[in-house]
Amino acid sequence: MIEERERADNDSPWKEILEAYFPQAMQFFFPQTAALINWERPHEFLDKEFQQIARDAELGRRYADKLVKVWQIQGEEIWLLIHVEVQAKPEDTFAQRMFSYNLRIFDKFAQPAISLAILCDADSTWRPNQYSYNYPDCGLNFRFGTIKLLDYQQQWTELENSDNPFATVVMAHLKTQQTNKQPGERKNWKFSLIRRLYEQELQERDIRNLYRFIDWVMILPKALEAEFWQEFKLFEQERTMSYITTGERIGYERGKEEGKQEGKQEGEKALVLRQLQKRVGELPDEVQERIQSLSLEQLEALGEALLDFSAIADLLNWLQAHQTV
Repeated sequence: MIEERERADNDSPWKEILEAYFPQAMQFFFPQTAALINWERPHEFLDKEFQQIARDAELGRRYADKLVKVWQIQGEEIWLLIHVEVQAKPEDTFAQRMFSYNLRIFDKFAQPAISLAILCDADSTWRPNQYSYNYPDCGLNFRFGTIKLLDYQQQWTELENSDNPFATVVMAHLKTQQTNKQPGERKNWKFSLIRRLYEQELQERDIRNLYRFIDWVMILPKALEAEFWQEFKLFEQERTMSYITTGERIGYERGKEEGKQEGKQEGEKALVLRQLQKRVGELPDEVQERIQSLSLEQLEALGEALLDFSAIADLLNWLQAHQTV
């Protein structure tokens, strides 16, 4: 298996690409809903509102969620809840969670939402699309839109011929899955997909956005990454592009962003350790080491949980429940 680079925020490439090309995402994945929307009016990402209803999202799972306000052609406002299950596995409570988020939006904001899910998993049989219960005097059937990226394997020619940026997103995702144990093949596909961006004669901004997504998901071992960079530099030089060092610039920007995340993580560790020592006393070296190994997401969760700690046993129980040793 290809060694995965650690990502401070594994779902960020999906969030970024959805923000950059939201109308195209809707038209590509959910054309019937997209047809209801007046795309001449601006859409608005409701990140603050979504955080208010998703406060208890499961620790450690990988989601990319967007709550978006759009306007219908008839002039009415509607909200769209777009959920990307980035690392999905068959999950009995998935449909219930989709219903719960939809219900919370209505309960908190008195606003119905159209719930839509993009499933990125590799299990062709897992296709949740409704949550229901039925009793003699009461029942419910909640349906939500679902598309499965795996299905696009049978539409590869259509993907290649499409000028929608999400065709590239889907191709990168599928080839990442298919080359999990074939790093050399992954490098070839990564190069091919990026070359396709230039062959489509896209604007530099679009090449940069899509390159960032491809580079982020199609991770290569360090040696092959170095080979890829050399080949890619030659490719740009041969095409005499006006932005010859696009790849290097994007790589530099990604490095800066990851550096910011790493700095944030170190600051969070120091803060949590100080707070823990005030709550439960001096921490043994072994416990400090376990805390040092936590992800940023886990550290933030621990920072909230420690307010209820009264002894070191509470901390140890939390680590046992939330950390894989």
